[in-house]
Amino acid sequence: MASEPERLGGDVFDRGWGKMPADWASQLRQRPGLLGDTLAGLSGLLVGTSVVALAVSFRLPLGWDFVTSVILSVALIFALVVYALPDHPHRKFGPANLVTAFRACLVSLTGATVLCFESLAATDLALWTLAGVVLFALALDGVDGYLARSYGHESPLGARFDMEIDALLILVLSFAAALLEKAGLWVLLIGLMRYGFVAAGWLWPKLNGELFPSFRRKLVCVLQISALCLILIPFVIQPYSTLFAAVALLALVYSFTVDVVYLLRRPVAP
Repeated sequence: MASEPERLGGDVFDRGWGKMPADWASQLRQRPGLLGDTLAGLSGLLVGTSVVALAVSFRLPLGWDFVTSVILSVALIFALVVYALPDHPHRKFGPANLVTAFRACLVSLTGATVLCFESLAATDLALWTLAGVVLFALALDGVDGYLARSYGHESPLGARFDMEIDALLILVLSFAAALLEKAGLWVLLIGLMRYGFVAAGWLWPKLNGELFPSFRRKLVCVLQISALCLILIPFVIQPYSTLFAAVALLALVYSFTVDVVYLLRRPVAP
């Protein structure tokens, strides 16, 4: 997992992609080849993911809405990456960001499957496959950070990119848990809490303050993804699935509470 920005409440997330710089083009001109290198890498992943989505739609009872959802979600994520490209101060997009982009493709495939599979709960193979994809995406989380440090490609863009993909994955998994009736609708709070915090920051600017480093946040983040992935497994049924989700939510609420209290008590910088 990326460690550059602080993680709030166990979620791994920054507070958004920031504002579009007025001199976006001029900043990119200072790093010749960055835009082309980025577009080449992301385009290749988009095409590859589209082919995989098409192949999956023929193997499983998934229609064209699945393929369309995958392509649109990946394209939107990659468009946001290009939008924030000036936050990457290097001349190459780098292998670390490509790994994160690959994780974004996996998350998009997972999300589209959850949304478009009419009988997900009745198909053990689909659930096992989803759990395997999520575990693979989780295993890759941390590889991008390692590569960024190894190649000297650490950047605000890479950190935010990694964080937002984790946020999206947790939201997708919490929705899957509710759809499969592995827990009540309250399980959606796990995925929505981070976005609720971002919205709260618009009303209370103090919540946009910088947080101190904390192993607790990283640990709780891993707990969220692990617990929600475990819930996907077919033989994990109620009340055990509800218990796992409840523990994950309580840990998240505790971690958010600690950080929110810290931010609200912290003096505003002049």
